[in-house]
Order: sequence, then C-alpha cells, then structure tokens
Amino acid sequence: MIQFERTLEIDATPEAVWAVLGRYMHIDEFAPLVKSVDALTNGEDGVGSKRRCHFDNGTSVVEEVTAWVPNRKCRVKLSDMEAMPLNEAHAELVVEPVGQGKSKVKWGMEYRVKFGPLGWLLGQTLMKMMMGKILDGNLNGLASKVQSAPA
Repeated sequence: MIQFERTLEIDATPEAVWAVLGRYMHIDEFAPLVKSVDALTNGEDGVGSKRRCHFDNGTSVVEEVTAWVPNRKCRVKLSDMEAMPLNEAHAELVVEPVGQGKSKVKWGMEYRVKFGPLGWLLGQTLMKMMMGKILDGNLNGLASKVQSAPA
C-alpha cells in the first residue's frame, strides 16, 4: 500500500473542527471537488455510515466509516471507484490539539494501484501529486468552513 498525508494547523479547537468533520454526510460543504453527497445510511454518523460523493467531473465514490472517535479521528474505506485506477483505498482524518485553541488536522490516504509495477510507479508519482492538490484543497476548505462557523 502506498501512504500519503497532508497536514494543516487550524486556529480552532478540536471540538470546533469536529463540529464540521463530524457532519459526515456534508463533506460537500467544504471539499471543493465534491459536488454533492448521497447518504447511503440513516441514523447517527459513526462506524458503518456510508455516503456516495459525486464529483464535478461526473464520477463518484462510496465511502464507509471504519473508525470513528469523536473530536479525534475518522477512517473510511473507499469503494465503487470505477473512475480511479485503484484496487483498494482508505482515508483517515486525525485532529490533534496543538496549543491554546489550535488544532492540527492530518488527512492521510492509503491506496493500492492497479496495473502491477507500472501502477505502483504511477501511484508514487502522478497520483501523489494529484492527491496532494485534492487533500490541500480539502484541508483549506475545512479551515475556511471551521473559521467561518458561528462560535
């Protein structure tokens, strides 16, 4: 599996960050490339919650929560990735306090690319560049959303 991670420090408490992240079915409120979300499960957000994220380019992906620790961590398994050259993928968000009223958010990806050694090379180069831009956009969108939320 190839692992990749981006981090951003946000001027907000972990609870304030989680107030946005914990609305699992609403990632489209801050992730720039997510056009809309279909909730595939009902009830409280947590382990087992599933959503389908629709992207601006017409593709979509299903994400299912596999770990959920309020104010701290969310891990999801991606599936139905027909437009992506991936056999397997997981994303993890970790929120850590880093001083008075600040948080560090880590958004990591772990994935296995199709096409053997050529796919591995693609995953280490072009996919990391592409995912870096996506994760940076998501983190900056999250920071903007958190900092614009009413206190």
